[in-house]
Amino acid sequence: MQCQCAANGSDLSLLEPVLAEYADIRGSLTTVLQHAQEIYGYLPYDVICHITEKTGLTPARVLGAATFYSQFRSQPTGKYLIMLCDGTACHVNGSARIAAAVQEYLHVENGGTTEDGLFSFSIVACLGCCSLSPVMTINEETYGALTPAKVLEILKDIRAKEAAK
Repeated sequence: MQCQCAANGSDLSLLEPVLAEYADIRGSLTTVLQHAQEIYGYLPYDVICHITEKTGLTPARVLGAATFYSQFRSQPTGKYLIMLCDGTACHVNGSARIAAAVQEYLHVENGGTTEDGLFSFSIVACLGCCSLSPVMTINEETYGALTPAKVLEILKDIRAKEAAK
């Protein structure tokens, strides 16, 4: 079964070195998707289709992996990607209050991006930092022992730094 997709304008040639290295290696789908996301910033549908064609995997297999793991995105994200953990430890320690503070301050819903394109916000199942709960990451930075006030301070600092640029 082939993917039926129109080109989104992604330069698929950028992915060719990755596919040349990994397309025939069994179990390398996650690696291919990670590299694709590094190249494009997210996983456009035409890139998913290209991966299915080059690897011989079914569209369901590739889309299944791309949607199962929270690290993969199907839409462009803001400059700052906020991932808030809602695993058991974080949930018990108040991740819902943190989510509410982020959503109220940024005017963004789970899975959304702010109107200015600066922040994207996602609630994820686990970040693997239970001892820091509640915890969130913003890009590569991890923030733990969060309170609503601490989150607002972090977000205001980022906005201030961006405004100063």
